[in-house]
Formats: sequence, C-alpha cells, structure tokens
Amino acid sequence: MTSIYTNADHELLRDQVAKFIAREVEPHAAAWEEQGFVPRDVLRRMGQAGLFGLMYESAYGGAEGDALTNLVFAEALSQSTFAGFIITVLVHTDMASPHLHHAGSAAQKEKYLRRVIAGELITAVGITEPGAGSDVAGIRTTARREGDQWVLNGTKMFITNGVHADLYFIAAKTGGGKRDMSMYIVEKGTAGFSVGRALKKTGWLSSDTAELILDNVRIPAGNLLGEEGKGFYSVMKNFQTERIALAAMAVGHCRRALELTLDYVRQREAFGAKLWEQQTIRQRLSMADAKNRAARQFMYHCAWRVTQGHDIVQEVSMLKALTGELVNEVVQTCQQFHGGMGYIRETAIERLWRDARVLAIGGGATEVMLEEVAKRY
Repeated sequence: MTSIYTNADHELLRDQVAKFIAREVEPHAAAWEEQGFVPRDVLRRMGQAGLFGLMYESAYGGAEGDALTNLVFAEALSQSTFAGFIITVLVHTDMASPHLHHAGSAAQKEKYLRRVIAGELITAVGITEPGAGSDVAGIRTTARREGDQWVLNGTKMFITNGVHADLYFIAAKTGGGKRDMSMYIVEKGTAGFSVGRALKKTGWLSSDTAELILDNVRIPAGNLLGEEGKGFYSVMKNFQTERIALAAMAVGHCRRALELTLDYVRQREAFGAKLWEQQTIRQRLSMADAKNRAARQFMYHCAWRVTQGHDIVQEVSMLKALTGELVNEVVQTCQQFHGGMGYIRETAIERLWRDARVLAIGGGATEVMLEEVAKRY
C-alpha cells in the first residue's frame, strides 16, 4: 500500500492504526453495532495514542501533520469492516474539530483543543437540517446577538456523534443574505440544547446519529467561532478535508471487499469447481481492483495538491463523486459473488454493502458534486 506520495513516517502511522484496529476494534465492534455507539474508553485510548491530533498544533498535543498524513490515517482506519466506528472517529478528527483548529481563537483552543486531541472531548458538527443537506446556504437555524450572549434557535438533522458528543460546532444564520451564517461552539448540557431523537439507520450502526434541537440556546459571545458572517466559507473550506476522508473510506471499503471476495471465491465450490475458475468472476474482480487502484492514486494526488496550496475544489468534488459511486459498484459486485452468504447479517461483506450506500449521499451527494465540477469548467 505504499505510494509515491508517502514516506516512512506515514507507513509507521498506517501500521500503528492497523494494530489498534486489530487489538481494540475488530474483536469488539459487533457489540457496538448492537448498542449503536462506540464506547468512550476506546476513543479515549485513540486520543492517548496520539491519533486525534495529527494535523493540529504541537502546543496542544498535536503532531502538525499535513493533508497526506490525514489521508493515510483515514485510509488505514478504513481497513476495518465496521464503518460506524470509522465515521465516529473521522467526524471527530476531520469534520468537526477542524473548525476549532482553523477558526478558533487562542482562548478557545486553550479551553478545548488539548482535550479534543486527548479524546476527553468528542466533537460533532451541526450543519445539515431537515430542509438543507448539501445545500448549506439553505439552513434556517438562526443566531441573534443579545448583549454579551448569542441566542440560537433551530433544528439540525443527521448529526453524526450527535447523541454522545461533548462539543458541537453549530452553523446558524446571522443575516438576511443567503450566505450570511456564522459558526458557534455549543457545549453539551447547555440550557435549551437537546437531542430530539436518536436516528435509526440502514448502515453505520455503531455510529450514533441524532436530530438536535436548539430552543433559545444562550451561549457567551465568546463562543462565536471565527468571524461573524463568515461561517459559510469556513464550512466550504472544511468540506475538502471531509470529502477526501470520505473518499478514503470508499477506497478502503473497496479494498477490503475485494480481499474478502478473493479469499471466498478461491475456496467456494459450485458445479464441481472453485468460483475462481469462472472467467467472468476473475475478470470482473480484476476490473473492480483496477478501478479502485486508479481512484486511490487520484485521491493521493488530491491530498498532495492540498499540501502544495492549490485550490482543489473541482478535483475533490470529482473524487467524492467518483469514489462514492465506485464503492457501491465494487461492494455490490463482491457481495454478488458471495451468493446467499452475502445477504447474511453476520458477514463482513453484508455489512460493507450496507455501509457503502451512504458514501454516495453523505458529505455531498454525487449529483451535487458533479455540479460543483461542471460550474468550474
């Protein structure tokens, strides 16, 4: 799995994550699927291992890595067949806490960031609403200034880590313009802030997902994150990190599905021969692997471009659309070759099939991504 874009430190990180997954995740994660969330002590151990602050300042316990380091981490995580665990971690590291890293004041970072990196505080980001998913500018949650406080009202939907997070970064409208929004820090337990309901999903079962209610939530003026009215641009900036991480999930799922399937078809017999002896099966798996390897190289190229300071919105939008569709194609092909066993809930391939579906939806649906590509030609 080495790449022209990675170095020895990256490969050590990959090995560290693989060992953590083998020791702490795979033996226990089936139980997490039943309970609907990843235990806090597991996340704390990841923080203690230095895996939650790879791109953050060393002053707060971070490793000051770059986009390639982050990608190696996300891809290594995605060798687990339990995507609920993976997304629980990646929301914390790549989708929520980066808002604090990028826009937080020195005082805000001093108060929160060290504990976020240590896994003592788990984070979530509240952008999506019942009527606004990929259309971020369509949110209706509002924030108004009253003296030395902000008052937030609205509803957030499909919020990963929404039930069990400690710290939430909430997007709210602060003006009449379509893009007039700001980001705010809201702590669990703040009066008026509650989980409306925990949502039951088809996949990602060990990831808690929630509807959040903000009913006259009053927070200190100092909980404004970044500049007032600039939240839309903060969200758009962070989408690039988020979408590369989701691409890594997709590529990782493809690889695991192919590994599982190659093992299976070499052992399973039908009509007096191994399935591997069927030419069509060999060729379809070969093509699936070729497509995934090509997507992986594009993914690493995108992360490398980030390290060089390039504007890569078009390329990352392409990547998200490509990998979100590819993972569904590849995993379904692999599931088909498992026959009836591919439809049994206890099997890893069935879990990958369920978990893959959302990767063409979450973080920017395929159709929205392709529009982002097209308008930049």
